Amino acid sequence: MMSTALLIIDVQEAMFSYPDMKLYDEAGVLERISSLLDKARSAGIPVIYIQHTEEEGEFVKGTPTWEISSRITPQAGEKVIGKTTPDSFHLTGLQGELERLGATDLVICGMQTDYCVNATSRRAHSLGYSSVLVKDAHSTFDNNNLTGEEIVKQHNDALGSGLVTLRSEEEVTFR
Repeated sequence: MMSTALLIIDVQEAMFSYPDMKLYDEAGVLERISSLLDKARSAGIPVIYIQHTEEEGEFVKGTPTWEISSRITPQAGEKVIGKTTPDSFHLTGLQGELERLGATDLVICGMQTDYCVNATSRRAHSLGYSSVLVKDAHSTFDNNNLTGEEIVKQHNDALGSGLVTLRSEEEVTFR
């Protein structure tokens, strides 16, 4: 039997703490991630949080900015998996946890579109997972060439061309 897991990538306090940078549609994206979380919990779907860690800066383990956003705090029984690279599968226990759960289908959301969401979506495809990327529940910052909005659209278009199924948060249902 196919089983689904919700993957919430790097929704950590650091993402909301830069004084000069705001995520594209920050409030809306966070609201939609929170809605996905509520839907998954109501349906008894496993939720896995991915938490990025670095040796210095905002993602140092144990610092306030490293913590999962207080707006979507993990509940007892929800797994938090640490990572140190953009790929949530690389040198982590994610694949083992998904196998333990019997999860073959992933619903992916989080931060940042052009780094960890992109790398994880591509790796999930390579590993044979059937993934839904929630097209309005991931975000990033503007860079030197593109706005966050343009980056999100570009990645939705690229990943949606055979690597993931794109759905809006409203279209995602868990059974």
